[in-house]
Amino acid sequence: MVKWTEPAKTNLRKIHDFIATDSPVYAKKFVKVMVERVERIALMPKSGRIVPEFDDENLREIILAPYRVIYGIIGDETIVLAVIHAKQNISGGLP
Repeated sequence: MVKWTEPAKTNLRKIHDFIATDSPVYAKKFVKVMVERVERIALMPKSGRIVPEFDDENLREIILAPYRVIYGIIGDETIVLAVIHAKQNISGGLP
């Protein structure tokens, strides 16, 4: 099971709301696909790539263009930390 932090949930809601201004149907579909992709990482947490800005084996991401889902592996837990736009600069830390 993958856990979502409150900031990550908020990120996802904002993405939904942004897309929904043009297409509520597509917004719902996009979020559904993103959640399904995230749930798959529970089976293989190390399947995502290491976040290049941090070079930490336990901080990984999956891409669902144009967004990055950043998650951490802590023991046997997989925790979604943020969902951000791919152009967002995170070298100073996660939002």
